Amino acid sequence: MKTATVKELRQELGQRSPKELLDICLRLSRFKKENKELLTYLLFEIADERSYIESVKTYIDEAFNEINTARFYFIKKSVRKILKEVKKYIRYSQKKETEVELLIHFCEQLKAFRPSIERNRVLKNLYTRQIQFIYNKLPKLHEDLQYDFKIELEKLG
Repeated sequence: MKTATVKELRQELGQRSPKELLDICLRLSRFKKENKELLTYLLFEIADERSYIESVKTYIDEAFNEINTARFYFIKKSVRKILKEVKKYIRYSQKKETEVELLIHFCEQLKAFRPSIERNRVLKNLYTRQIQFIYNKLPKLHEDLQYDFKIELEKLG
């Protein structure tokens, strides 16, 4: 089966009735957890971005508290999983401010994590890449936000 392009999908969806669109959305939500999460964001959380950010930050905090610290192998695996989830939540929002704020919070949690990431090259590199990624995103933000986020990054640096 050949997948349709976004243009073709847009045209076809434009010709459907509201009832058909509702059925399509509900059917999509049954197949993947990500589809359901995206629909939840679009329907319930998009109006209040601040509470969405806070809920993701809470998730990050809880996930870091649950990491098995017995070996660095488990720590690395858990940190990568947390970062993957954070990036997924960032994709839902598609707002640069949200992206930078959540990544900064992730980096703060990673830096404060014990045992120290300084003792593991992989975790240190992951941290450094995220900091660099944030610095690359800053020029796309409003000047006031750039200033605020640079101050937070300097605390991490």
